[in-house]
Amino acid sequence: MPSEDLEAYKAHLQSFLDEYHPQGATEASLVQALADASWRMNRATAMETNLITYGAAFEPDALTVRGAEAMVAALESRSKALANFSMHTQRLSRQFEKAVTQLRALQQTRRDQEQQDLNHLLDIAEMRKSKGQPYDPSEDGFVFSDPQIAAARRARNRAHNIKEAHRTAA
Repeated sequence: MPSEDLEAYKAHLQSFLDEYHPQGATEASLVQALADASWRMNRATAMETNLITYGAAFEPDALTVRGAEAMVAALESRSKALANFSMHTQRLSRQFEKAVTQLRALQQTRRDQEQQDLNHLLDIAEMRKSKGQPYDPSEDGFVFSDPQIAAARRARNRAHNIKEAHRTAA
């Protein structure tokens, strides 16, 4: 990658980091792979466009009645390069789709585990509260922040209130 593209690449990578919010090395690696594949697909498309434009611009008689013939000749003379760009772009597209699928599955598994752990934490906290005992989640290895625990507690209370409202309405 040329050094003049470094800042543009960093901004491109940051857009993927902002979208996917990777947690852990594997998710970060997959997000990096997505950004790289996308960057390379964009560059291949730009190179392909430049190849066609260059060919059309420098063919003799490009602005005459024979201009269409000149364009066809330019495309034919560059057909191997265009086919290579096409294969390269298709390979990058498959890599991108595979990485997206892997990342989404990994993140869903992580979110499911986090939700299960939060529910377990809330169960323990409720049990300890009912017995009048204090509870520190870190004693059981939980690493959730106070805002995360509070949000989970609000969601659980909301679900309980909705269930109660349906029960009393029936």
